[in-house]
This record gives sequence, C-alpha cells and structure tokens, in this order.
Amino acid sequence: MAKIITEDMIEQAAIKALEESQGYDVLHCYTEEPETLPDNTGRANKKQIVLPDVLFESLCNINPDIPQETIKAECDKLCHTPVSGDLMLTNYYNYQKIRAGITVEYQVNGRKTSNVIKLVDFTEPKSENNSFHVASQMWIKGETHWRRPDLLLFVNGLPLVFIELKNSNIPVKNAYDINLQNYLKDIPYLFDYNQICVLTNGMETRLGSFGADYLYFFEWLKIESEKENPNRKQIREDCISLEYFIDGLCKKDVLLDYIENFILYDRRHTKIIAKNHQFFGVNNAYNGFLDREKRHGKLGVFWHTQGSGKSYSMVMLARKIKHKCTGNYTFLIVTDRDDLDTQIYKNFLRSEFITDKDKVQPANSKKLREELKTNKSILFTLIHKFRYDKGKDYPLLSKRDDIVVIVDEAHRTQYKDLAENMRKGLPNAQYLAFTGTPLLGNKRLTNSWFGDYISEYNFSESIKDNATVPLYYVKRVPEVELQNDFLDSDFADILEEENLTEAEQRRLENHYAKELEVIKRDDRLDSIAQHIVYHFPRRGFRGKGMVISVDKFTAVKMYDKVSFYWKEEIKKLNKLLSQTTDEDEKQRFKDIVNYMRKVEMAVVISEDADEEKKFTAEGLSIKPHRERMNRVDENGFDIEDNFKDPDNPLQLVFVCAMWLTGFDAPSVSTLYLDKPMKGHTLMQAIARANRVYGNKECGLIVDYLDVFKYLKRALADYATSDDDDVPVKDIDKLLSQLNESIDITCRFCLVHGVDLKAVVNEKDVFKNLSLFEDYANIIVGNDDVKNEFSVLANTVDNLYESLRPDIFKMSFDPIYKEAIFYLKGIIDGKIRPEKIESVQAKINQLLDQSVIVSEDTHKYTINETGKELDLSKIDVHELREQFKRLRNKNLAVSDLREMIEEKLKKMLRRNVTRTQFAERFRNIIDEYNSGGSQNDNFYEKLLELMEQLFEEEQRHIKEELTEEELELFDLLCKEHLTQAEEKRVKLAAKELYNTLLAKKKDLFIVGWQNDPQPKERVKSEIVTVLNAFLPESYDREVFLHKSSIVFNHIVDQAMTGYNWVAA
Repeated sequence: MAKIITEDMIEQAAIKALEESQGYDVLHCYTEEPETLPDNTGRANKKQIVLPDVLFESLCNINPDIPQETIKAECDKLCHTPVSGDLMLTNYYNYQKIRAGITVEYQVNGRKTSNVIKLVDFTEPKSENNSFHVASQMWIKGETHWRRPDLLLFVNGLPLVFIELKNSNIPVKNAYDINLQNYLKDIPYLFDYNQICVLTNGMETRLGSFGADYLYFFEWLKIESEKENPNRKQIREDCISLEYFIDGLCKKDVLLDYIENFILYDRRHTKIIAKNHQFFGVNNAYNGFLDREKRHGKLGVFWHTQGSGKSYSMVMLARKIKHKCTGNYTFLIVTDRDDLDTQIYKNFLRSEFITDKDKVQPANSKKLREELKTNKSILFTLIHKFRYDKGKDYPLLSKRDDIVVIVDEAHRTQYKDLAENMRKGLPNAQYLAFTGTPLLGNKRLTNSWFGDYISEYNFSESIKDNATVPLYYVKRVPEVELQNDFLDSDFADILEEENLTEAEQRRLENHYAKELEVIKRDDRLDSIAQHIVYHFPRRGFRGKGMVISVDKFTAVKMYDKVSFYWKEEIKKLNKLLSQTTDEDEKQRFKDIVNYMRKVEMAVVISEDADEEKKFTAEGLSIKPHRERMNRVDENGFDIEDNFKDPDNPLQLVFVCAMWLTGFDAPSVSTLYLDKPMKGHTLMQAIARANRVYGNKECGLIVDYLDVFKYLKRALADYATSDDDDVPVKDIDKLLSQLNESIDITCRFCLVHGVDLKAVVNEKDVFKNLSLFEDYANIIVGNDDVKNEFSVLANTVDNLYESLRPDIFKMSFDPIYKEAIFYLKGIIDGKIRPEKIESVQAKINQLLDQSVIVSEDTHKYTINETGKELDLSKIDVHELREQFKRLRNKNLAVSDLREMIEEKLKKMLRRNVTRTQFAERFRNIIDEYNSGGSQNDNFYEKLLELMEQLFEEEQRHIKEELTEEELELFDLLCKEHLTQAEEKRVKLAAKELYNTLLAKKKDLFIVGWQNDPQPKERVKSEIVTVLNAFLPESYDREVFLHKSSIVFNHIVDQAMTGYNWVAA
C-alpha cells in the first residue's frame, strides 16, 4: 500500500514552495493554548481575522498621498470582526472594496478633500507596495468553538485564500463536507474577505467559492498556458497537485490578476470564480485585444465547448477590458436567437456590468442603427436587426475603432448577408467570435471573418476537468426508417429554424415530402413513444429529459402519444404488481409506478401567428400547451424555471428548436432525438445533457434517426485519431468502462485477501455467505481500505445505474457486479448474511437495531431508517462478553462505531457544547487507524465512550433541567462558579428558555434571522432576561460575551431551520 502523505508533510511542503518559489513571508502562528497572544500575527484578539500591522503598513505604502490618520481609521474598520449577518453579502461588499478601493474624505489645509484608499496595488502587482503572507495554524475564536485553519494566504493583511489540508488517504470531499462546513458554522467571519477556498490531500487539489457546492470545485493543473497537458495520473501518484496550484495561481501577479478580474457575483448572492480554462481563455482574448492593431480587427475565435462557462467568460473579458484599458469602449453582443440574447443579457445584468435601468436592447433595426451612433458602453442585439431595405447599401454607422463586436455562435451567422451589413456599418470595429463547437467544413469561413482560434477548450479537456460530463448515445432506430442520406442535403439546415419562411416551407414540402412522411408516420411515432415510456422511468439516474421532434406539430403529437402510453404503462404495472409474489419485483414495480405518477410533461415551442387554426387543421390542440407555456405561478416562476428546478415535477419536455441552444438545465440527463440534425446544430443540442449535476455520471442521447454517423463524418476534418476528441460516444464505450471498473475493484479486493472469484464460484450458499462475512470483516479492519473499496464500489454502482435500462439488452454478465454490491451492503450494515454467528446477532439486538426479516431466505436486511440508539437499554457488560466470542470482530467494531457516530451527531444537535465527546471519538478513531490500538482495545474504548455518552444524556435529569435548558445553561456557564451562582445561572437558563417560548409567536416571525429589526428585538429580550437573573460575578465584559454567544446560537439554529423559526 502506498505510503500515506500526512497533512503536516503537505503543509511544510506548501509553506516551503510559497516562501522560496513565490516570495511569501511566513507566519508560524501555532500556540499550545488557543487564547495565547502574541502569536506572530499582531492581532489584538483572536476573533480578528485581519493582520492589523501589515494592513496599515501596506495601505500607507500604496496610498502615500492620504493622511495616515485617515488610513488608520479605515484600517480599524477593516479589522473589526462583525458578529453576524449575511456572509455572502458581506463578502460581496468587501470584494468591491478590494477591487475598487474605499472613498474617504479628509481635510487638507482646512479644505475637504475626497480620495480613494486602494487596498491592493493592482497597477504594479509585483511592486513592494503589496505584501504577501502565508499563516500556518492561526487560532481563531468562534462564539462557541475555537478553529485553526491549516494555511491562510494574506494579501496586505487581508485573508484572501483559505487552504484546508488532509492526509493523502482521506478524500478531498471530507475537507468540504466536514472541515469547511465547520469553519462556516463556527467562524463564518473568516470568509468575510475570502476569495478562494482550496481543499487538498496532495493527490488532488480543488478550488472553489466558500458558498459553492462541492460539484463546482475544480482543479488548477495548467501553469503557464492552456496548451499544457498535465499528467493527472502522475500528479496523483506523486501527491503534488498543491504544487501545481501554488506554481500556477499563487504567483503574486497571477493571484492579483485573478482576484481583480476573474470573480463575479450573480445578484450579489452567488459567487462565481473562474476555472483554469476560463482564466487562460479570457487572458488570451484580452491579450489579443491589446494587440488589436496588428490583428486588423480580427481578434480571433474563442472556442470553449458547450457547458464550460462560455457566457461568464464573455462577461469576464468585457469587464477586464472596461476596467483595465483606458478609453470609451462600446461592446456589441450579437446573437441569432432570442433565448440566447436574453440569457447573455441576464448574465451581464446579474453580474452588475449593467443595471436594469440601462436601455441596451434596441427594439428594432432602426433603433439599433441609432444606438450604434452613440457611445453606450454595451448593446445587445440579434443579427437580424442588421436587415436593410433590399437593393440599398447598408449605411456607415460609425468609423470608431473602439467598438468591440462579440458574436456568439458565429458559425451560424457570420457568412450571411446580415453579417455583411454589420461589417459595412462598423468597418473599423474589433470582431471576436465565441463558439461552443469547433469550426467544421464550410464553417471555417468564420476564420476569414475573425482570424484563428485565440483560445481552445475541447470536449475531452472539459470532461477531464469535470467541467462537463461525457455523453453517450444509443441507437434505437424503429423498423420504419429513412434509407437515403437525407443529411447530405439541406434538409436539416431548413429544419434548424422553428418558424420557417414561406419559401423554406415550400421547399420542405416539395423536395422532402417523402422524408417528412416517413419521419412523421403514425406507426413510427407510436413505436418511439412506447420506447420513451418504457425507457424514461427505468433509467438508473432519473434526470430530466427532452424529446426533440422534427417540427411543432410532431412535438405536440408526441406529447399526446407519450401521455397515452404513459397511462397504459401505469395500468400494466399495477396489474403486474397485484400478480407478483416476489418482494423484490413488487418493490421495483412500485418504485416505477410512484415515479411515473409524479412526472409532469409539457410542450415547449415558439408561438406562431394563427397557431390555433394551424394545429386544428392537423387534428391537434395547441391551446392547453400555450396556456402552460405562458403560466407563471404564485412565486413568479414560469415553465423555464420549473424545468431548471431539479425538484420540480416537470421532468419531460417536447421541443423542436426552442431550448436546444443557450439553455442551461444541469439536471437534464437524457435526450430522445428524432429530428434530422447535423454538425454544429447537433452538437449544440446534445450539449443540453453534458452539464455537471449531482450523481450524474454522463448524459445519454437516444438516437431514433441514426444521425450520429453523420456527426462522425462532419468531425472528420477536425478530429484527430484520438477518439477522446469526439463529443459523444457509443454506449458500448460506457459498458466497457463498467467492465473495467468491476475488474479494477476485483483486483483491489484480491490484493487485500478478498477473492470475489471464490464467492462467485462457490456453489454452497451457506459457505458463500460465510465467505462474504469474512471478506467484509477484512475490509472494515482498515479505514483506508474501507474508504477505497467504497469509492470503487460507488463507481461501479454509478456506471451501472447510468446504463439502465439499456444494459438489459446488452451483453453483460452481472455476477461480479452483484458480488461487489452485496459485499458493500454487508460493510454498510444494510445486509447481514443469514449464516451469521449467533453472538453477532445478539450484539445487533443489544444495540437496538431495527431488523426486518425478509421473505428472501438468503439474507436479513437492516432497516436504514432504524431507531436512534437507545443507550439506556444497552447492557455494556453483556456486550463485552459477547464480543470476546466473536470470530469476525471488525464488523462488530464497525457497527458500534457507526452507531456512536450517528448518536453523537444527534446529541451535538441537541447541545452544541458537547464537542469534547466528538473530539474524544475522533482521537479513538485516529489512534486505531495509526495502529495504536487493536480490535479488543478499540472496542473497549468505544464502549467506555458509550458509557460516557449515556451519563451525558442523563445529565439534564441530574441538573433538573430540560435538554433545551441544559444547552443554554452550558452556554452561559463560566469558570469558578460557587454553588449559589450556579443555581442563579440555572435559573437564568430556565427563565430565558421559557420567556422565548412564551413570546415565540411575537419574536420569531418569518425570516427574522435575516432581518436586522426582528433580530434586535430577540437580542434585546435575551439581554433583558439574562440581566435580571445572572449572578453579579458576570461583569460587563463576561455578560456581553455570554449574551452574544446565546444570541448567535439562536440565530444559527434558526438559519439551519432546527429551532426558533416561525411556526
């Protein structure tokens, strides 16, 4: 087994790299006792998160023309640690100060003068004006807990980067799930100035915003250029991922560039920080802009694959040019579809590049021409607004060379007459193309308009970086299919447009009548509808789905057909449910039926003139669908919001062109494709399923027209021989991944003495079950082995679920997969083999688990929603005796450990001051993992802890308090209380709890925890009660401290919804 790299080793290596390679000053801040000062930080108290002396000195160096007393006053404000508030909003306002400075007023020769204090010198990032420090193990005092971040990076005394370290054998996600969440809960103010959170175990390093879901944390493995191809496997093996982050992003000038130009806030509540590819891509485009004279207006093509944050990259680029370059620039954002125009406009609006008062979307062609003669900072338009009277030359609108035209999805628009008009009207403008797909075939004309690629980020890179998920397709062509190569013609090109011109409609009807007749044949559509109804509810990962039809009429017809067969399928399943006697089968049918009953569907197509008349002529009704499309619920959410919300029952939509470009719903995992599409349009459409979301391993495209053979042809002049460059692969490749994953898991098990081949080949059922128990005992005997097995087994599970239900029609032997799942079930405590030692069964009974005996005679199933461990009913002495007689002791240890862990969580939830028990438990685990104790000793220590937990659980009875009163009592207690004073504190806790309970309706109104006025009323009530009942020995400082602790604790409980919320 590989040598474990400890977090201390990683810390020392990081400090050395930051000091020697990047020139950071090092602060070793660790003190034996948390309260000890000084600690090398210069802080006045340990609630402070800013380095006051460093901040003052740096600001004086950067702002020599501003009086030092003015700077000192602002430094004092910046060093003040706020008690509570909206953390993200605080972070937003602090970021504005970091980026733009603070406006101050002061007297010079008796006259009021205004100036800006810069917190960072961004103009000369490498100058001595800025100071960079790395602080190690700096204690920070929370309201109830002390916390000690591993590393903090300070710029001019402000903590801008947080780094949490784990041993190499501990998953990075643990740092997110446990450590980061604890810091946010216990010392949220540490993140008031934070710009980047870094989580690492050496093998893997991930960056993100403190408010982001772990899914959106990313790696930083490219250092100098987007062309680099880092060896991810070697980086993991050598545990050097943090070095890449330090060499890449911690260079002083790079870090300051990133902080100044690559951080956005969406409506001030969602923080977006640039990923590695966005940073390089935007800077490549920015450098191209600086070099615009040599480029003669052709700034290049920015190709970043669909789903990789291209729209935000556009905002970052415009923002950096506006912020860093002197001049009066106008940005013209050009798209060819309303939905794209709206999406990009919203991104610029929500990130505050513009305000909702800015009129930046000209209503028509005339208005656009008028606006382009002004000097507005930004305009958004459809390419269609460059239309002009036939036979007339388009007029010159502006000779300015400081207009930056950014065209989204340029391959669709840039070689048509409208683009020619734009060029004539703006001959000296700078032109930049953004696209999510490569330039193929004749689309390479785009290069002649814009120049060469200025940044490339392709399909395979995006998947390697986890920026998108891989896409797979399965061919399900009905018996009725097209025989000719219809995609070699302009058939698919005409179908790109949802609202056809009369000429296009006539061409479609005259030239492609046969093709349309085949595609729209009723029996063919019935066959497809039945397949969708079977496939959609039986998928392993039940993400949202889109059915893509050839035209609007067919979309409505497919909705009707799927709805009909959906009801029929539910009837059929209910019948099977009543007939089957197999419990597993019954549960499976019930699960499918329950899901199908919850699913809602809708048609999403653009509105047409006289559409009701047109649909009626086809024997269809559009009215109910249009009403659904236009409906807005009581919360202001429309159909688009509903579909984007993963929890909304709207799960399946029927479309033909809408939502196929520029539409982002990450939970979409399945596309049912029944429309002739090719090239860019096809790649745009399938990218709807490539967004990262939850447990989604991949996106699946079900192809009813065999269009993917045409995609391969289209890619022939782009793709290398490397199959990774193809954006979508046959589903057989996913099956190969599953088989490979099973093989890796079996080999891992064999290395640790677990031979799954033996259980698969064993004919004796009882011997087989005994082997499973022995193997589970081996794996749970070491946390590292158990964790790695869990990761491998989960990968097998996720891949298998991604293949359902198609895998049932594929050549796949599930026996090893079942063996892996069964073994994992035993390890997780969800399965117990029948041939289990009676002593183990007795221990289970003693531990008060809810055991359900299945009708399946091969196993017991432990109910995952069992009761909380009841410590009062456990005979610890009997447990000790039973444990001595056990053969597979690791399993018993694992069971007891997991139940204590769950018990501790619940006890901590009821009383936040019980952290010493959690620390004791963690120390026992750490000692065991390091080899410091054997099974018997480990089990004994767990039993001793269990006895202590029992005493703690009964303490409120001994103290004659309720659980809630005891928690307040513990929060209010201080050292060296006399017996009489302790009684007074108990009385204060009782009175406070009862007062707050009695006034709950008046004090705890809806959302009170986020509203300053109601919060002040709650605080005032707490202070009033405590002032009346706490002993005289609580001087002013202690009293304010304790009342603040109680108030913040009650706010925290309300924030998490645990207590003190409106009824």
